[in-house]
Amino acid sequence: MRPEEPVPGGKYLRYVALGDSQTEGVGDGDDIVGLRGWADRLAERLTIDNPDLQYANLAVRGRRADEVRSGQLGPALALRPDLATVVAGVNDLLRLRVETATVAGHLEAMFAALTESGARVATVTFPDLTRIIPLARPVRSRILDINDRIRAAAARHGVAVAEIALHPSVADRRFWSEDRLHCSPLGHQLIADAVAHALQVPGSDDSWNEPAPPLPAPPSTHWRATAELRWAATFLGPWLGRRLRGQSSGDQRTAKHPQLHRIKDHRAECR
Repeated sequence: MRPEEPVPGGKYLRYVALGDSQTEGVGDGDDIVGLRGWADRLAERLTIDNPDLQYANLAVRGRRADEVRSGQLGPALALRPDLATVVAGVNDLLRLRVETATVAGHLEAMFAALTESGARVATVTFPDLTRIIPLARPVRSRILDINDRIRAAAARHGVAVAEIALHPSVADRRFWSEDRLHCSPLGHQLIADAVAHALQVPGSDDSWNEPAPPLPAPPSTHWRATAELRWAATFLGPWLGRRLRGQSSGDQRTAKHPQLHRIKDHRAECR
């Protein structure tokens, strides 16, 4: 079977997720009760057709694309997945200097290695963060460029692409957590549904791409200004501080599920 062909019936046996905070699940749960995230949600969906699916999540928050490649690709290949997801690059794009071609090169290297191993691979395009964080406007061209490069690399290797960037409600605050960098539980579910559709998982469809119901009337200008100041003090300031100190939110962290496990076994342990 060629890697780009869907597994018959969508019955994947071993799913391995590679990436950064979004794949780790930041924004969907917390470090006390545990993180869920879109990759966990996708794995749970896959168990509908295969209750014995085994799943590993190697993602660690703060990781750049080169760090995902150097730290997660080898362990992922060792687990012999027949399905893998690769989502990384946003941490690169938010840095002062970045070469999008280099970032895309790391992603393509992972696409190539995983598909050559026989895995079906999926990835996503990135939403325009400037619609959520106006201060991030300088990175807009980088986001558009990396998305084009992701599409091209995916086409070369038969990788399925969930076009999150094209969602009509991508700027809807309901899809984002308070920090505006990570998805809310609703956003994580949207990504899971989008990736399932891109992979042609049985029962999936394009309903994930429908516009969200309208939001209530926007609050006053004063309220919005106050909210922006609160967000800057709570999230932007600490984020900039870590960057200036050369620190990462993922320092001293390891993958939450480094080994394959059955989803139903994991649920039982959490009861």
